[in-house]
Amino acid sequence: MDRELNGAMRSVSINSAQQNGHSRDETDRVGVANGGDVSASCAAAAAAAAQATKATNATSATGTATAAAATNATTNSPSAQQIALASAAEKKKMVHELCQQLLLSDEQVQELCYRILHELRRGLAKDTHPKANVKCFVTYVQDLPNGNERGKFLALDLGGTNFRVLLIHLQENNDFQMESRIYAIPQHIMIGSGTQLFDHIAECLSNFMAEHNVYAERLPLGFTFSFPLRQLGLTKGLLETWTKGFNCAGVVNEDVVQLLKDAIARRGDVQIDVCAILNDTTGTLMSCAWKNHNCKIGLIVGTGANACYMERVEEAELFTAEDPRKKHVLINTEWGAFGDNGALDFVRTEFDRDIDVHSINPGKQTFEKMISGMYMGELVRLVLVKMTQAGILFNGQDSEVLNTRGLFFTKYVSEIEADEPGNFTNCRLVLEELGLTNATDGDCANVRYICECVSKRAAHLVSAGIATLINKMDEPHVTVGVDGSVYRFHPKFHNLMVEKISTLIKPGITFDLMLSEDGSGRGAALVAAVACREDILYAKK
Repeated sequence: MDRELNGAMRSVSINSAQQNGHSRDETDRVGVANGGDVSASCAAAAAAAAQATKATNATSATGTATAAAATNATTNSPSAQQIALASAAEKKKMVHELCQQLLLSDEQVQELCYRILHELRRGLAKDTHPKANVKCFVTYVQDLPNGNERGKFLALDLGGTNFRVLLIHLQENNDFQMESRIYAIPQHIMIGSGTQLFDHIAECLSNFMAEHNVYAERLPLGFTFSFPLRQLGLTKGLLETWTKGFNCAGVVNEDVVQLLKDAIARRGDVQIDVCAILNDTTGTLMSCAWKNHNCKIGLIVGTGANACYMERVEEAELFTAEDPRKKHVLINTEWGAFGDNGALDFVRTEFDRDIDVHSINPGKQTFEKMISGMYMGELVRLVLVKMTQAGILFNGQDSEVLNTRGLFFTKYVSEIEADEPGNFTNCRLVLEELGLTNATDGDCANVRYICECVSKRAAHLVSAGIATLINKMDEPHVTVGVDGSVYRFHPKFHNLMVEKISTLIKPGITFDLMLSEDGSGRGAALVAAVACREDILYAKK
């Protein structure tokens, strides 16, 4: 029976990514210990992994059900009836066998750290930046909050079909008052002209200032702009391309800060100084740094995934420092694209490839697709479908909802893992929503284990990136400001990260993770506040 069960496990398992090694891509020749080339053994393992990948792709091309049947036909695996008769313990063993490739070994995580560092250096260097996947964009932010910022500041948060305007009054003792309002962007404006869009924003800004009795005041504004941006200065950024359903004419390759200033000037009724443009990751860091001056890294783990950090000026070759006394500049890594050159192939699974093929941007944002909330639920669903079709879960009885892409929401992962050990209340509620009403306790335990494997892998991937940044910065203590729905709502993500980062950072370095509060809002106002603080200091000299 043991031999038959081993065959069953082979029939439902996919190519294990236990091989450690490097991609054959020339850009991925990472120095492991002393900056040299990869070892022959790593290269051999990579070649083996590549061959295995080709075999898996060839099999999966005909569909999951066909692949399972083909695999059963070519191995000594048991029949569907034998699987159905397997005990709960035997089915658990099969599930754990399949999920093995979702668990990263210590060696693989160390390898990830080496590769991430390699890609960061490529993004920072002038010669390799154009071809780098991890772009490491300069934000032009060189000063962090010191707690002495005072006064009223506006923030504009534009990143979707709605936008926010905020009025923030920074006071003593890290106290503040904040008022905000959300404004809709009509569909005809989203696909109209750039002039229409920014005139609409300027009108809403004017109305907001009137409503909050600051109409006659001249206020600084921080502008969170969550679209692809090529930043050329603290107050200058060119739109690379529209996303999220926007297609306003006359904006691509234009300075969006200037377009906003022009719209405000056309009205002529309010006085606003646009002091900075930033993304939400920068805002996350700034929001935390106002309360904790050790905060030098900002991290987003939500619908997307990204990080920023304070880098030494001499390391940022694309940055020309204007003040030699300022030794650091904030870098926006855009590390969601890590692995687009194949650097993550040694830990990707057939489920990751399935996610990528059916995404709106195949071949792009590889790291993000293994981490973020946009994809985590779908990764779990793909594993559940494979196990159900093999007859190991739910007695082989699936449902229309389970078989529909995108309907296993990432919030389900958090809810299922929030159950206490031995309790499956949330899990059963989720399964009922999926149309799976006859799940056994064994099924529920297996579903939870699959969720745990996917979320743990995501936490360990993020941890490898954060540990790499902490080690690169090489400061005695670093606080990481974190925001995003996955980190905020998953019951174990914080602890998983703390545990893993602790094993990866250099001896003598300490760190902590700090939940950010409204990075895209308050963080934007703080960037403006710091810019104003520095302008005042400069004017006095």
